[in-house]
Amino acid sequence: MTTIQAATRPVARTEYERRSQADWDSKTDDPINLLLGQEDGLYHHHFGIGDYDASVLDLAEPEREAAILAEMHRMETAEVELILRGLRGLPSSARVMDGGSGRGGTSFMVNRRFGCSVVGMNFCRHHIAFAERIARERGWSKDVAFRFGNMVETGLEAGSFDAVVTNETTMYIDLDEGFREFSRLLRPGGRYVGVTWCANDAVATDSEAVRQIDEHYVCHIHRRSAYFAALAANGLSPISVTDHTSAAVPYWELREASQLRTGVEEPFLNGYASGELNYLVIVAEKLCH
Repeated sequence: MTTIQAATRPVARTEYERRSQADWDSKTDDPINLLLGQEDGLYHHHFGIGDYDASVLDLAEPEREAAILAEMHRMETAEVELILRGLRGLPSSARVMDGGSGRGGTSFMVNRRFGCSVVGMNFCRHHIAFAERIARERGWSKDVAFRFGNMVETGLEAGSFDAVVTNETTMYIDLDEGFREFSRLLRPGGRYVGVTWCANDAVATDSEAVRQIDEHYVCHIHRRSAYFAALAANGLSPISVTDHTSAAVPYWELREASQLRTGVEEPFLNGYASGELNYLVIVAEKLCH
């Protein structure tokens, strides 16, 4: 695994970024993340999509909880397919930046699918140490590296990436600043693929569900329209936008039945049911000038 040097200046530059970083730094033993990836080494910090096997709810404990967690992990791993589909056709010679790479699940899956090199950017040091350990133990370290830094100010070379991906992480950044950096990193014709939950301002400009989720995750959910304004302002032209809101609902129904539920399940379910919250996959291309 290539070691990429950490940034020399503080990566958390604002009061909000410092609060967000502190929140992630405190989650060293969060079971909702750590229990689900033990079998296959794919630890995710995003949610799942698709239907679940309802028969798991009829099992007796402790088999019931174990089966629920296995289904949740399967759904979270299936969610990464949304990123992989957006990257379809990526050559093995490509270089990809994963913005907000967590414990490495998405980075590893991109590398394993396409054989390309991946740089995961993250401002949580224990996530990076965890991902690097998994890479060594699983033999996945040849073309995957992790960097301690800010995804909107990476310090990486301009035009050096064929693709940039973000998997449920753009609600932690300023969109205009983030897409400006992603555009800078991409070569002309390079691809951006992002999965995100966003506020549907065509339905409501103020949502209690959105407020509760923001408070729970120390994030700031952006309006749907803000994504397209920021993309356009930074030379990123959407190729496709797909709405997977209905496919995002079952995961939260299943998680609400788990002993690991955290209380944020209801706001997500309410937001999706009301249409105030959307689950989108955006694929965009950097315009050639």
